[in-house]
Amino acid sequence: MDTLNFLFLDSVFEFFNPKKRIFIGYILTSIIIASFWLIVFKKTNFSQSIKKIFDRKIFFSRSAKSDYLLFFLNQIIMSIINPLLITQLAIATAIFYYLHSFSWLNSGAFNNTPEFLIITLFTIFHFVLEDFSKFIVHRFMHKWPILWALHKVHHSATCLTPMTVFRTHPIEGVLFTLRGAFTQAISISVFVFFFGSNVDIATILGANIFIFAFNIAGANLRHSHIDISYWKWVEFIIISPAQHQLHHSVLQQHHDKNFGVALALWDWLFGSLHHSEKINQLKLGIEINQKEEPHSLTSLYFDPLKEILFITIKRIKRLKSTLKINKTYFNWS
Repeated sequence: MDTLNFLFLDSVFEFFNPKKRIFIGYILTSIIIASFWLIVFKKTNFSQSIKKIFDRKIFFSRSAKSDYLLFFLNQIIMSIINPLLITQLAIATAIFYYLHSFSWLNSGAFNNTPEFLIITLFTIFHFVLEDFSKFIVHRFMHKWPILWALHKVHHSATCLTPMTVFRTHPIEGVLFTLRGAFTQAISISVFVFFFGSNVDIATILGANIFIFAFNIAGANLRHSHIDISYWKWVEFIIISPAQHQLHHSVLQQHHDKNFGVALALWDWLFGSLHHSEKINQLKLGIEINQKEEPHSLTSLYFDPLKEILFITIKRIKRLKSTLKINKTYFNWS
């Protein structure tokens, strides 16, 4: 019981951790931004805007309730799994010593760089690498059938709330944890190798200054029903909440669009950018059979595993069939 209480409190602490998107400060600024958007641009009064933001039909929907439950359960699962995963330090150490194996690379080549410049470069490099790696992994999640089987858990949400960001299968959580460990390790090892021990990151409340800015500017509105859009030229650079909401749309023209987390540049470069649109009732989720239940724990946790098993068996059979045909061909030859 003490362990469960600790894990529960650890989950609640996420709301008070500035490194997490659901930090209470970020949620409050999102509410302020949403209110400003509705009052100034949508011409609603203050009372109407508050009612719109805290729509009971959304926050008490079956989809939202599944978000809340998965958040707490996944926190418990990941607290058990995380100690078993390869660490950022282990990866960084391996990369650091690997760099020494190249005779044409000079360790400490930029040791004399001013400290403020090292911190600035490292902060930018780390943010860009983090965002790009998230884009790449997210894109693969949609393109590879086995990974899509896992990622469908996130896209099964029929209503979006700030907690939907945690609506993921635990295996996807493991993959993104490893992604974070590798990107952070690459940043640290490369900069320590070239710039020495003065490497540090510019932070606000312990969070990367750029991630802090992204979160304080309303990152939680990406998973919401408040369809804030930016000027078209801005949406080539930064993903707006409305753009990410299109990413969750069931409409065919929105499929495999807007994979970016903070920056839209990657989608622009890779041809998956879709600008925000004015849609009165945007239908969210994924197309499923009528017999399927997208919000039950059984479906969310076990259906992806069954689908992965089915895909694996199907591919093994196809491989066996191909090998058999090739064997017959060579024997005939």
